Amino acid sequence: MTAPGTRAGRRPPSPDAPAPAPTRTSPRPRLAGRSRLMLAVAALAGLAAFAWPLIVAPTGTVPVTLAPLVFAGVLPLILAVVLSDLASEALDVKGLAMLGVLAAVGAVLRPLSTGTAGMEPIFFLLILGGRVFGGGFGFAQGALTMFTSALLTGGVGPWLPYQMIAAGFVGLGAGLLPRASGRLEVALLAAYGLVSGFAYGWLMDFAFWPFALGPQTQFSFDPAATPLENLHTFVLFNLATSMGWNLGRGLTSVALIVLLAPGLLHVLRRAARRASFAS
Repeated sequence: MTAPGTRAGRRPPSPDAPAPAPTRTSPRPRLAGRSRLMLAVAALAGLAAFAWPLIVAPTGTVPVTLAPLVFAGVLPLILAVVLSDLASEALDVKGLAMLGVLAAVGAVLRPLSTGTAGMEPIFFLLILGGRVFGGGFGFAQGALTMFTSALLTGGVGPWLPYQMIAAGFVGLGAGLLPRASGRLEVALLAAYGLVSGFAYGWLMDFAFWPFALGPQTQFSFDPAATPLENLHTFVLFNLATSMGWNLGRGLTSVALIVLLAPGLLHVLRRAARRASFAS
């Protein structure tokens, strides 16, 4: 006779046998300590690049000279995050190749869209990449996507460092979202897509708002005003000039995430399991 609960011809498992390892259905890579430090420094440098007019009164010649310095300072930090992951085995060659593939796809998608009414399809891909591969990966993906697309389209200029940083923040934020699965995860990513579409527009507008209008309009930056007063003026300026573009960008991300995220998340997570990510 066979023991209850077992099949004929098979022995019941030994009580001392180790339990089978749980299957990872949604890999969530963790950055090494030095990678986290590099990412934090890059993020703080990026925030400082946008927020410095609130602390230091800008002049008309500052943005032209500042942008190349921001670019020269932030890009090595981004590369340091990736190389630190690779050296610490948090990201192997397959993972690095996936970063290149996603950045290349985003670079190709960007010039295909004219950006009319803010409809830019690349941000949903940044969100999915950051969600599956982690915040450090998403930050590097966003920055490299903008850099590569600028080389393809000839869009290199003083705005490029700010685009790289702002897009990096989109991917970074996606990697920091709470865990979810199924329809709840798609809804979470869609909501983040809407919010990040506005956040990207706010950051890019604020980067050049202090220099765009001159000192004579009701929406102009006032070097003598307090940071809160200038932020209030900027909110009014942004609502009056960029609300439609930001809404279009956010709704484009929402639509693409709802339509494509379930299938693409499965494909990307399958690729992540085949790559080597330290946990």
